[in-house]
Amino acid sequence: MRRLWIGFVPYIAVSIVHVVALALGADALAAPTKLALMPLLALAVAWGAGQTRWSGAYTLLLVALGLSWLGDGAGVFVPWLPTVPMMLLFFGVAHLCYIWMFWRVLPVRRAPLWASAYAVWWVVLLAVLGPHLGGLTVAVAVYGLVLGGTAVAASRCHPLIAWGGAFFLASDSILAFRLFLPDAMPDWTSPLVMLTYCLGQGLIAAGVIVSVRARRAASTTAATAVAS
Repeated sequence: MRRLWIGFVPYIAVSIVHVVALALGADALAAPTKLALMPLLALAVAWGAGQTRWSGAYTLLLVALGLSWLGDGAGVFVPWLPTVPMMLLFFGVAHLCYIWMFWRVLPVRRAPLWASAYAVWWVVLLAVLGPHLGGLTVAVAVYGLVLGGTAVAASRCHPLIAWGGAFFLASDSILAFRLFLPDAMPDWTSPLVMLTYCLGQGLIAAGVIVSVRARRAASTTAATAVAS
């Protein structure tokens, strides 16, 4: 496990640099470090998976990270298209990958009762932001359902994944208020968006690796017991 965490060191270091750069208003540093985050997290996943047979969960995770990377850089990669709708599209598909993985591939329990709080979150979010969404009301509502679905599905998995889903939800919630109610959000919420985002994605990635390893270890133990 110690070797596993070594792979996350570059991601953690660049995440810290990025959040600090946002807090200091150093846009020249914040922009490139943001685009470096998901590739570094993908490298951490490859590092953590390197000692074991490849799993379908790893494939889904890397696809989700790749789509998240496109969402992070939507204004750079597709500058001729409206940035916010493209962010919603890329991240929306990424969340669908997460939902499938958490619900069908890595669950360890039923969704706990406390996960119903995410339904309340969705209703409150739309009630507060609805008058300010304009033509994006339907898109934001659908994206909110997908984001909440990710958090609910994550609650069925390893605690690292459950926490990751919660932090991801917090990040997008803060971002939504920054986009549609900017006057109500102080400047420090900008680095807070990325702090919770980096925590969410990192915890999800770590949780997937730990979950895959735990399942394989359990399978190996069971097979050994049967053979003996």
